[in-house]
Amino acid sequence: MSVSVGSPAPDFTLVDDGGIPRRLSDYRGQSVILYFYPKDDTPGCTTEACNFRDDYSAYVEAGVTILGVSPDSSKSHAKFKQKFQLPFPLLADEEHLVSEAYGVWGPKKFMGREYLGILRTTFLISPDGKIKKVFANVKPSEHSAEILAELKE
Repeated sequence: MSVSVGSPAPDFTLVDDGGIPRRLSDYRGQSVILYFYPKDDTPGCTTEACNFRDDYSAYVEAGVTILGVSPDSSKSHAKFKQKFQLPFPLLADEEHLVSEAYGVWGPKKFMGREYLGILRTTFLISPDGKIKKVFANVKPSEHSAEILAELKE
Protein backbone atom coordinates (compact mmCIF):
# COMPACT_ATOMS: atom_id res chain seq x y z
CA MET A 1 0.00 0.00 0.00
CA SER A 2 1.26 3.43 -0.86
CA VAL A 3 0.63 6.35 1.46
CA SER A 4 0.44 9.69 -0.30
CA VAL A 5 -0.58 13.28 0.35
CA GLY A 6 -4.32 13.52 0.90
CA SER A 7 -4.80 9.85 1.76
CA PRO A 8 -5.88 8.76 5.24
CA ALA A 9 -2.97 7.87 7.51
CA PRO A 10 -3.18 4.13 8.24
CA ASP A 11 -4.21 3.67 11.87
CA PHE A 12 -2.13 1.43 14.09
CA THR A 13 -1.40 0.50 17.68
CA LEU A 14 2.23 0.12 18.77
CA VAL A 15 3.82 -0.15 22.20
CA ASP A 16 5.94 2.83 23.23
CA ASP A 17 9.22 3.05 25.17
CA GLY A 18 7.30 2.66 28.44
CA GLY A 19 5.29 -0.37 27.34
CA ILE A 20 2.14 1.70 26.78
CA PRO A 21 0.08 0.93 23.65
CA ARG A 22 -0.34 4.03 21.47
CA ARG A 23 -2.98 4.32 18.74
CA LEU A 24 -2.54 6.86 15.99
CA SER A 25 -6.28 7.58 16.09
CA ASP A 26 -5.88 8.74 19.72
CA TYR A 27 -4.11 11.82 18.31
CA ARG A 28 -6.99 12.81 16.01
CA GLY A 29 -7.66 16.54 16.34
CA GLN A 30 -3.97 17.46 16.43
CA SER A 31 -1.15 17.48 13.91
CA VAL A 32 1.29 14.57 14.17
CA ILE A 33 4.87 14.15 12.99
CA LEU A 34 5.26 10.40 12.42
CA TYR A 35 8.90 9.78 11.74
CA PHE A 36 10.40 6.42 10.82
CA TYR A 37 14.06 5.85 11.60
CA PRO A 38 16.30 2.79 11.18
CA LYS A 39 17.90 2.13 14.59
CA ASP A 40 18.20 3.50 18.13
CA ASP A 41 21.51 5.05 19.20
CA THR A 42 23.16 5.13 15.76
CA PRO A 43 24.76 8.36 14.49
CA GLY A 44 22.10 9.53 12.02
CA CYS A 45 19.16 8.47 14.15
CA THR A 46 20.64 10.12 17.23
CA THR A 47 21.20 13.37 15.31
CA GLU A 48 17.63 13.33 14.01
CA ALA A 49 16.09 12.55 17.43
CA CYS A 50 18.21 15.14 19.26
CA ASN A 51 17.24 17.83 16.74
CA PHE A 52 13.56 17.04 17.39
CA ARG A 53 14.36 17.20 21.13
CA ASP A 54 16.15 20.54 20.81
CA ASP A 55 13.26 22.01 18.78
CA TYR A 56 10.57 20.35 20.92
CA SER A 57 9.19 23.57 22.41
CA ALA A 58 8.50 24.90 18.88
CA TYR A 59 6.49 21.75 18.12
CA VAL A 60 4.55 22.09 21.39
CA GLU A 61 3.80 25.75 20.56
CA ALA A 62 2.58 24.68 17.11
CA GLY A 63 0.36 22.00 18.71
CA VAL A 64 2.23 19.17 16.98
CA THR A 65 2.81 15.71 18.48
CA ILE A 66 6.00 13.85 17.55
CA LEU A 67 6.03 10.05 17.34
CA GLY A 68 9.20 8.15 16.42
CA VAL A 69 8.96 4.62 14.96
CA SER A 70 11.67 2.02 14.43
CA PRO A 71 11.93 -1.78 14.46
CA ASP A 72 13.77 -1.67 17.80
CA SER A 73 12.17 -3.08 20.95
CA SER A 74 10.38 -1.06 23.60
CA LYS A 75 13.34 -1.77 25.93
CA SER A 76 15.86 -0.44 23.37
CA HIS A 77 13.69 2.66 22.91
CA ALA A 78 13.61 3.25 26.67
CA LYS A 79 17.44 3.24 26.85
CA PHE A 80 17.75 5.52 23.80
CA LYS A 81 15.11 7.91 25.14
CA GLN A 82 16.73 8.10 28.58
CA LYS A 83 20.28 8.47 27.24
CA PHE A 84 19.34 11.52 25.14
CA GLN A 85 16.39 12.84 27.22
CA LEU A 86 13.96 12.58 24.34
CA PRO A 87 10.60 14.17 25.32
CA PHE A 88 8.40 12.27 22.82
CA PRO A 89 7.26 8.65 22.51
CA LEU A 90 9.28 6.10 20.55
CA LEU A 91 7.17 3.27 19.15
CA ALA A 92 8.35 -0.31 18.68
CA ASP A 93 7.48 -1.72 15.24
CA GLU A 94 9.40 -4.99 15.71
CA GLU A 95 7.37 -6.87 13.09
CA HIS A 96 7.65 -3.81 10.77
CA LEU A 97 3.94 -4.04 9.96
CA VAL A 98 3.39 -0.29 10.39
CA SER A 99 6.55 0.48 8.40
CA GLU A 100 5.21 -1.73 5.61
CA ALA A 101 1.75 -0.11 5.78
CA TYR A 102 3.40 3.29 5.28
CA GLY A 103 5.64 1.99 2.49
CA VAL A 104 8.90 2.74 4.32
CA TRP A 105 10.20 -0.83 4.69
CA GLY A 106 12.39 -1.71 1.74
CA PRO A 107 15.78 -2.63 0.27
CA LYS A 108 18.81 -0.73 1.56
CA LYS A 109 22.54 -0.91 0.96
CA PHE A 110 25.30 -0.42 3.50
CA MET A 111 28.97 -1.20 3.01
CA GLY A 112 28.25 -3.28 -0.08
CA ARG A 113 25.59 -5.44 1.50
CA GLU A 114 21.89 -5.36 0.71
CA TYR A 115 19.19 -5.89 3.32
CA LEU A 116 15.63 -4.84 4.20
CA GLY A 117 15.12 -1.98 6.61
CA ILE A 118 13.52 1.39 7.32
CA LEU A 119 13.75 4.00 4.58
CA ARG A 120 14.11 7.17 6.67
CA THR A 121 10.79 8.94 6.02
CA THR A 122 8.51 11.33 7.91
CA PHE A 123 4.80 11.93 7.53
CA LEU A 124 3.05 15.11 8.61
CA ILE A 125 -0.49 14.06 9.51
CA SER A 126 -3.21 16.71 9.73
CA PRO A 127 -5.72 16.88 12.60
CA ASP A 128 -8.32 15.11 10.43
CA GLY A 129 -6.01 12.09 10.08
CA LYS A 130 -4.93 12.67 6.49
CA ILE A 131 -1.36 12.79 5.16
CA LYS A 132 -0.46 16.45 4.70
CA LYS A 133 3.17 16.03 3.61
CA VAL A 134 5.66 13.20 3.04
CA PHE A 135 9.36 13.81 3.65
CA ALA A 136 11.37 11.07 1.90
CA ASN A 137 15.15 10.51 1.91
CA VAL A 138 15.43 12.60 5.06
CA LYS A 139 18.76 14.21 5.97
CA PRO A 140 18.91 13.76 9.77
CA SER A 141 20.83 16.96 10.55
CA GLU A 142 18.43 19.24 8.62
CA HIS A 143 15.15 17.45 9.08
CA SER A 144 13.62 19.12 12.14
CA ALA A 145 14.30 22.59 10.69
CA GLU A 146 12.76 21.45 7.39
CA ILE A 147 9.56 20.35 9.17
CA LEU A 148 9.35 23.51 11.27
CA ALA A 149 9.66 25.60 8.08
CA GLU A 150 6.81 23.57 6.56
CA LEU A 151 4.63 24.12 9.64
CA LYS A 152 5.03 27.89 9.34
CA GLU A 153 3.73 27.92 5.76
